[in-house]
Amino acid sequence: MTITDQFKLDGKTALVTGASYGLGEHFAHVLADAGADLVLTARSTDLLEGVAEACRAKGAKVTTVTGDVSVEEDVKRTVAAGIADHGKIDVLINNAGISDVRGLDAESYDTETFRRIIDVDLIGAFLYAREVGRHMLTQGKGSIINIASIIASGGNELNVIAYSAAKGGLRNMTLQLGCEWADRGVRVNAISPGFVVTEMIRAAIEAGGVGDYIASRTPMRRLCDINELTGPLLFLASDASSYVTGLDLLVDGGTNAGNGYYQIQPGHHFSSQVLAPAVGTKYPGVAPMPESMEVWKMGIPGIHFQPES
Repeated sequence: MTITDQFKLDGKTALVTGASYGLGEHFAHVLADAGADLVLTARSTDLLEGVAEACRAKGAKVTTVTGDVSVEEDVKRTVAAGIADHGKIDVLINNAGISDVRGLDAESYDTETFRRIIDVDLIGAFLYAREVGRHMLTQGKGSIINIASIIASGGNELNVIAYSAAKGGLRNMTLQLGCEWADRGVRVNAISPGFVVTEMIRAAIEAGGVGDYIASRTPMRRLCDINELTGPLLFLASDASSYVTGLDLLVDGGTNAGNGYYQIQPGHHFSSQVLAPAVGTKYPGVAPMPESMEVWKMGIPGIHFQPES
């Protein structure tokens, strides 16, 4: 076997949740290009079939099942269909997830939205890990990859309490399952991307200079390109990572390594869309709010450079 052969997925079947667009669509194409057959699931039948047809054109055998990851019967039906059509599932990509870009402070956050995000991002991932994991344990091998987030690694100033709780739980579940199933041949790892511009968060990223803000707190000073997740995905899905389990692989441009790197006044990106006033007085930031985001790309005025008078 050559070095590159270790990354091939010929003869393997991968199940991808949330496969109708965004990261899930990208992952489906990557896996098909690497030689895998696919089981794809999402809530949108039309979008899902479009992704499936594109992957079939690459030579992959593709099964599609419309379903909601937070509905247990949908999960069981999808896994059963995948095993029936392909005989096995070798790789699970727990990708499906939702977020909330309203920027609500935790003290104003509604219970309904919190529960829905936990249901999809955490409980849905557990349901798939349990059902596919049971099958993988029976066959004595398999790789589960949970798509977490850099937000899972600690607190932040982005006002995403439900998403933070869900992804933090997903990261810890990865560590637990990675240990619990390691002796029976099933590896469980996570990929925690930095901010990637997908359809789910495009509006929020492109509005009000949020993209510039995120770049300002990232040591690489830019957002993640979706293609930069290809290598990490193939590494964890393939035999190249045969001795790797319980890993949270940060693909974040150095964000977690440089904790506290951000330069811009916290909360500026929600100032134009306040849905509920904060309780108490918030930290104002180390410098006044700029009229233009361009100035912040150089650092904090008065600290990193001297502003023009």
